[in-house]
Amino acid sequence: MSSSSKVFTLEEVAKHNTKDDCWLIIGGKVYNVTKFLEDHPGGDDVLLSSTAKDATDDFEDVGHSTTARAMMDEYLVGEIDATTIPTKMKYTPPKQPHYNQDKTPEFIIKILQFLVPLAILGLAVAVRIYTKSESA
Repeated sequence: MSSSSKVFTLEEVAKHNTKDDCWLIIGGKVYNVTKFLEDHPGGDDVLLSSTAKDATDDFEDVGHSTTARAMMDEYLVGEIDATTIPTKMKYTPPKQPHYNQDKTPEFIIKILQFLVPLAILGLAVAVRIYTKSESA
């Protein structure tokens, strides 16, 4: 591709989303993969589902071979105008207050978590001592 490669907008590339005309955006470059649809090992549906968006993550997640990456140059038609691709926003769940189902103050729960096992242990020791002294 020459240094004066064509620059496309996302809107222009998104129009090419059929089996007869399929373009993909991978790594900031635009590829016309229409001729490759039938030969793609994953089937044409995989490629068609990646149209009209930046398919870089889809391409990288599969782990394509170096041969597959070398084949891409054959289908290169230009570059994408990065300003036309919407920025990805990381999902952050809404902050929710701590939910105390039974409305018991937390310090009581912490005390009980310590005292209940201690009481069970004390009871077990007392039973052991009592049963040992009777058998002697």
